[in-house]
Amino acid sequence: MKNDPKLIKNWLKQRKKQHLYRTHRLSESPQQACMRIDGKQLLNFSSNDYLGLANHPDIITSFKVATDIYGVGTGSAHLISGHTKAHQALEEALADFTGRERALLFSTGYMANIGVLNALAERGDVIYADRLNHASLVDGALLSKASTKRYQHNDTHSLERQLKTQQTGNKLIVSDGVFSMDGDIAKVNSLANIANKHQAWLMIDDAHGFGTLGTNGAGLLQQQQLEQDDVPILMATLGKAVGTAGAFIAGSEALIEYLIQTARSHIFTTAMPAAIAAATLTSLDIIKKENWRREKLQRLIKHFKQGAAERKIGLMPSNTAIQPIKIGSSKKALTISQQLLERGLLVSAIRPPTVPDNSARLRITLSTAHNTAMVDELLSQLDTIGI
Repeated sequence: MKNDPKLIKNWLKQRKKQHLYRTHRLSESPQQACMRIDGKQLLNFSSNDYLGLANHPDIITSFKVATDIYGVGTGSAHLISGHTKAHQALEEALADFTGRERALLFSTGYMANIGVLNALAERGDVIYADRLNHASLVDGALLSKASTKRYQHNDTHSLERQLKTQQTGNKLIVSDGVFSMDGDIAKVNSLANIANKHQAWLMIDDAHGFGTLGTNGAGLLQQQQLEQDDVPILMATLGKAVGTAGAFIAGSEALIEYLIQTARSHIFTTAMPAAIAAATLTSLDIIKKENWRREKLQRLIKHFKQGAAERKIGLMPSNTAIQPIKIGSSKKALTISQQLLERGLLVSAIRPPTVPDNSARLRITLSTAHNTAMVDELLSQLDTIGI
């Protein structure tokens, strides 16, 4: 955009006219089911705190204790003086938890995805990406300078047709595990078979499955019984079900050593506070031990879906904590979101470019912190508004 203030102002006006303008909300309480936001008490159905851990007292205590040991900021990158015993312990715990040889911490999931794709793909290579992948995967592919081919959502036949045409260069298949705006799940077993058949890397971003899926919460790959050899590159975030912040890549010893040398978003950034790493260790222990959190979440998902069906509320196909309602029009989605807000419920309206044109939706997320009465209140208000 040219250096012309009028152009920026006109662009912003157009954004508002298209009902695509975004603003910050001001939270005044911890992340939990009932929050005070913009001065109003709201029942929150827009958080990714799927297991209700973001405000857990034991995790908070671990964070506080670690600040007395390590201070607040790390002051340096991991490769200089910012990598503490807490970071090292967390990487080892994540590797063990996911059944991988090694794990490597990143400050955010966005940085992890950009770092890995730039490290593993370059000009002459091809990245095969699901059309509904998260923006961080899209941007990582663009920055890598590799060619990008986007296959139809969850269409493995489309993917394989594209793979057959590649003659030279490395191949990297990349997909969300649980798709963040749709809530459906990637066909990871088919992807693993295709990757093996075509000698391609396979990377799964399990940001929304880690913690909520699997026998002890290790995520979608654990649920589908896929090992390191099946899916060589696993990414997951810590700011959703885990309740803290940051992200990690898990894989082979060689992969992690290679990323330490080449992933610029790991090398050239200050390490996350050690207190976050210490808090995350406590969170992982809770996730592994307290299966009731995942069990309760699944009951709430089932309860919500049954209630929606009884009221003829059309949900998108999803069995995860992400339960979207496709509206279509951005204006209508915003209007419904505002009506719910006036009734004391926070449900985000998701609009382009986050989702494709004409597919604006209400993105409802459920959490172990909710109870059936809260879910019933949401269903009642959706019914009253007339979704």
